[in-house]
Amino acid sequence: MYMSLCFSAWAKVELTMHESVEAYLGDSAQIPCQYSFTDANNEPSFVMIQWFVRAVSDSSRKRIFYGDSNQQVVDNNTEYSGRIQVTSDQQGILTIQDVQISDEREFFCQVNGLAAGSAEGKTHLRVFAPPDAPVIEGVPAGISVTNEVPSKVASCEAQNGFPKPNITWYRNSLPVFPPDVNVLILVTREYSGFYSVQSTLEYKVVKEDKDAHFSCEVSFFVPGAIRTVESNSVNITVHYPTTMVELWKESPQGLVKEGDTVELRCQGDGNPPPPFIFSREQPDDDLESRGDVLILAPVSRKDSGIYQCRPLDSDGYTEVKGEMQLTVHYLDPAVVVPKDSEFMLKGEDLTATCNALSSLKTSTVWYKDGKQVGKGNTLHLQDVTYETTGEYICEVTVPSLPALHTSGSVHIIVQGGPQLVGMDQEVQMEEATGRVVNLSCEAQGHPLPSISWNIIGSQVSNWHEVVSKANEHMTHSVVSVKVTSDISAQCNASNDMGTEVKAFSVKASKTEGSGVIIVVIILCLLLLAILGSVLYFLHKKGKIPCGRSGKQEITKEKTTKDDIVVEMKSNTKNEEAVLLKAVNGDKKGPSDKVTIVVDE
Repeated sequence: MYMSLCFSAWAKVELTMHESVEAYLGDSAQIPCQYSFTDANNEPSFVMIQWFVRAVSDSSRKRIFYGDSNQQVVDNNTEYSGRIQVTSDQQGILTIQDVQISDEREFFCQVNGLAAGSAEGKTHLRVFAPPDAPVIEGVPAGISVTNEVPSKVASCEAQNGFPKPNITWYRNSLPVFPPDVNVLILVTREYSGFYSVQSTLEYKVVKEDKDAHFSCEVSFFVPGAIRTVESNSVNITVHYPTTMVELWKESPQGLVKEGDTVELRCQGDGNPPPPFIFSREQPDDDLESRGDVLILAPVSRKDSGIYQCRPLDSDGYTEVKGEMQLTVHYLDPAVVVPKDSEFMLKGEDLTATCNALSSLKTSTVWYKDGKQVGKGNTLHLQDVTYETTGEYICEVTVPSLPALHTSGSVHIIVQGGPQLVGMDQEVQMEEATGRVVNLSCEAQGHPLPSISWNIIGSQVSNWHEVVSKANEHMTHSVVSVKVTSDISAQCNASNDMGTEVKAFSVKASKTEGSGVIIVVIILCLLLLAILGSVLYFLHKKGKIPCGRSGKQEITKEKTTKDDIVVEMKSNTKNEEAVLLKAVNGDKKGPSDKVTIVVDE
């Protein structure tokens, strides 16, 4: 009775599993085995979980894992040893790492709760491996429209997929199916377990298929969806007779100029293309060509004209022809008037022209020293100066054909007497005696002027030239002069057409020496004044005797009550002289009397 009551008290085990689980090749797959008991308050103390897998060769099962709350054991010597893990909770999740194609099979989970009984469930693991991108190959040989049975057009292959992928054919992005086409399918199972599918399309072509594009699409399963990948498209070669011919200029692109290599191509609507004969309307003669191409190199304006081509085939369409107008453009060398060099006098005017014969509209621009100075085929130079001298280049271009361009030049030389650089023709300056001044003189002209100096007031040894340089347009000279007295200098610039003079006047200044003397005198006077004040102060306080060894005598003279008269005698000449000179500014003799009156 007890045992019966006890057994009836145990809860019953219940187990839940997915019908299938999907995973990509190489990923991890998780298969849950969730179990529970009908009476959560009376669960058994011991529960064992075992995992089994269906054998590939037969329907037998093989254990790969067992465990309870105390131990988790992965069976050895199975293909899952080292690749699986199982959680110890009631979820009982089996994790399979690095999923392989051979893992596509059934996995069984068995839960044994002793008195609670046992339960078992299974999950089918589905493995997916997307195939490689489809590879399509069109038939290299031409297909004739006259064939009465469908001809092979292209083949498409998708490799290394799992499960088996499917292939669909498209013509101009629209699917094609039998009976309009024939589709031959070959499926191969690789040793690795992958599937490779090859499909061949057979089709009865028509002339319009020359522009048709054929492609294939592979569809395959992935976890929870179906995906597709489309191949590149191919175009087939369709053979049909020629009914129309076209002639055009293959190269160069755009307008043709003299010196170009021109390639004319002739093409008919027949296929394969027949050989062609090229000719020129005037003069009417055949030209040597290579197949469907006529090459003219290098072309000149004489090659302009109407060109024709005719096909030679066996279908009787020899009257069909193509033609085109070829125009070779040109630009003759620029002609500049005046040519080469032109000599002008300062202040004159000149009109230069630049012309170049062309088959197209031209544009002319004038440049000097890289800067634009004019536009149009005429250049006007008015009241020329020395700055006008230089090379003037006219550049002639064809806006509609930039590769055509030419240029010409004229060298303008302005002649005249020297012209000194700088606004002042006379320069005045002042400099201290003993200092050195630099006098600069620049002159331009044609012929190139020479510079000489005439310096008055300075010895020859006191000046010399420190800079003397010249270029095509300018002469520059600098002299260094030592100032010993007032200086007058002249810069003489001369050539065959005249002379220019620039005068310099340098006044010698002694301000620096007089200033020093005045400062010395002022300092001496200040020292004397300070000395006199000190002596007077000491005498007033009685600190200075009238003499060292001499006799002192004080004689009262007629004075007012507010005056004090002191008479001093001394035999010491030096002391007397210094004292009297410091106080009175006069020199007294040794026997003289000095009266000092102090107001109190």
